[in-house]
Parts: sequence; C-alpha cells; structure tokens
Amino acid sequence: MFCGSCMHDNTLARALNRIEGIECLLIPTYTPIRTDEENVSIDRVFLGGITVYLEERFAPLRYAPRWLTRWLDQPWLIRWLAKRAVKTDPSVLGSLTVSLLHGREGHQKRDIEELAQWLAAHVRPDRIVLSNMLIGGCIPALKEAVGCPLWVTLQGDDIFLDELHEPYRSEAIQQIRRLVPLCDGFLVNSRYYADYMGPWFGIEPAKLHQLPLCIDPAGLPEPSATAGTPAPSATIGYLARLAPEKGLHLLIDAFLRLKQNPETSKLQLRIAGWLGPQHKAYFADQMAKIRAHGCEKDVCYVGEVDRHGKAEFLKRTDILCVPTVYPDPKGLFVLEAWVAGIPVVQPEHGAFPELVAATGGGMLVPPHDADALSQALGKVLRELDHWRQKARAASDYVRREWNCNAVARRLVELLAPPQTSS
Repeated sequence: MFCGSCMHDNTLARALNRIEGIECLLIPTYTPIRTDEENVSIDRVFLGGITVYLEERFAPLRYAPRWLTRWLDQPWLIRWLAKRAVKTDPSVLGSLTVSLLHGREGHQKRDIEELAQWLAAHVRPDRIVLSNMLIGGCIPALKEAVGCPLWVTLQGDDIFLDELHEPYRSEAIQQIRRLVPLCDGFLVNSRYYADYMGPWFGIEPAKLHQLPLCIDPAGLPEPSATAGTPAPSATIGYLARLAPEKGLHLLIDAFLRLKQNPETSKLQLRIAGWLGPQHKAYFADQMAKIRAHGCEKDVCYVGEVDRHGKAEFLKRTDILCVPTVYPDPKGLFVLEAWVAGIPVVQPEHGAFPELVAATGGGMLVPPHDADALSQALGKVLRELDHWRQKARAASDYVRREWNCNAVARRLVELLAPPQTSS
C-alpha cells in the first residue's frame, strides 16, 4: 500500500539530496517502499519482512545459510508476496516485535548485525535517522559499529503498539524505554505527539524536536482563482486508506444526513484510497448503507490513486474530510488539500488542531460524532466561498513554510553538531 510515513520520508530524502554538501541514503527495512513521487530509496531491503517473520516462527531458519535469507530479502520477492494479501495484523506479531526490539539478543540478530556492518563498511554515515522506534533494536549495534549520532522519528509507533496483545505490548514498551538513552534526539511532526510519546517512552523533553510535516507541491494542482462549484452541488472528498481507523463510516453517516437536507441534496462524495483485503467487508458495509439510502449515484469510489490520479481527485474536490478515529500524529492528506486550496473539516484531536491553528484553512469538530461532523460540513458548504479563501491562504503558508525544501534545511540544522565556543 501507499504508506504515509514512507512517502513523507521519501519526500524529505529527495529534498535533502538537493542541498549542496548533503547526501542522504534512504534504506528500506521490512519491505520496499511505495510512493507516488520519484522513489529515491536503495534497491535493497534490510531486516526483510519474509526473513524476520520466518526466523521468528521457525528456529532452524535462524541458522540457515546467508545466501538463502538474502534471496528471501529480494525486493521483487517481497513485492510479489505482499500482493498476495498476506495478513500483517499487528495483534499477531507481538513476539516478533519484542524479538526485534531485543536486537542482538533476539532471533533476528544476524540481520541486525548485517545492517550495522554494511553501514559501517559501505556508507560510513555522519548521522543516522531511524523512521520509527519499533526498529530500535538495531540501535546498540549501529552505535557500536558506526559510532555516529543516531536520531529517531516518532510517527505512528503508538498505533501499532496499542494493537499488540499482552504481555507483548508491555514488553515492547519496556524494551523501547531501555533503548531511549542511546538515542541522541527524536523528531516529531507535532507538539501533540511530543507531549504524548515523550512520557510514554521516557524521553527527556530536551531530546524531542518538532520538525513540521512537509510536502512537495510539484504535480499537485494550484488553488483555483474562481469561485468553484456552487455549494449545493459541491463534492466532499475522502483521501486515505479505506479502514475503520480512518473514519470513513463517520463521513458516510454525516454525508447521508446532509443528503436529507434540501439545501444539500445534490451533494456528492468522492472516495480515493487503498483498500486492503482485511477491510473489504468493512467497505462493503459502508456501500450497502449508501445504497439503502438511495444515494449510490452520488458516491464514487475512484480506487487507489497515483500522483496524477491524486491531482485529478483534488481538482474535483471542494471540501476534504478524513475523520480519523485515532489521534493522527501527521495528516499528510490535509497538506495535500491545502496545497490545492481546498478547505478541510477534521476531528479535534492529534495533529489537526495544530495544523488548523497555523493556517486557518479548516474547521475542527468533536471526534467520533457524525452529527457534529454533518453540522460542520453543512456550515462550510453554506460559507464555501469564505472557506475557499481561507484555504487559498493556507496554500500559500504550506508552500512557503512546509515545503519539503525548507523543512529539509531545518532538519540539517537540527542534526548539525552543536557549536562550541572558542
């Protein structure tokens, strides 16, 4: 699938490589990354998902020849298997998570040592930034082999950990807290996530640094200078994975309420995003609900979209809404909407309050409340030209302050060694 964290990391890596004197190597772990922009990651996967899973489940494989496990780590094989609807429910991956966090004392110690030795021999980096703390079991080996400062980006770690069964959840958190002192710094995209994850992982406040979420506007539409679609015939857009945690059911409930109002009876809903096999029944239930209300002609699922498809989707969207059930620490789809000059309606939790406060490009509603969501969408529809103007101002802000090139320069400053006075 398209993973928001992977896509954001890829965007940032591309921007870092455009800075004179900086070379950034993006190294996939578990699986190759998938992105709707130019993919700058290397064509090799460390801690390959097939290998680490089998090493956890079948002890003899931990001592298998390296040529066999390297063959299992080939990107094409992992991609092929990933298309076969392999179940990766984190609730059944507790033992694997804990084992990986144990690092060289876990069942994947050979894979971790291989990564550390490869970095030391072939890359010799000046800084290492891990994409999340769940792969932090490799930190002791990396610090010993490479010896450079090591930072970790916190992005969605809590969502995975909260789905682990006990005792694995508690053991995983215990291991993470053991590894935290070895890290030189932590990056978060929102103050909310710093305040939430810092105490949970036992991170000193001085080690937490907020780096804004960033975006590359290239290929996305410019804000429209015209009034756009009249409010009664406007289109609400949903751009995210089709999963319960993203709140599609809440948006559909709110949409159906609006359709009962004569003032918004011509309203349209367009849905775009990856639909995993584990959520097909969920999506079928939502579509059945739409048919039961006789609104199937007013709802369009365009499927999974690439960069061009995303641009076309945004051009036909008047309001974007992804009412996540969980407090989302990022919300990249909000930035994509604002770049195109589209107002958003989002739940008042996670990073959304900070994003809206910075730009004024949207409205916040109480989470988990379809009635409140319906009322907020209705208000934005009645004042659509006013909110379009706010979204155009948000577009200017995002393109200036949260442009990937500007944020990459901030990251370089954060990672720079502290200046010593003479």
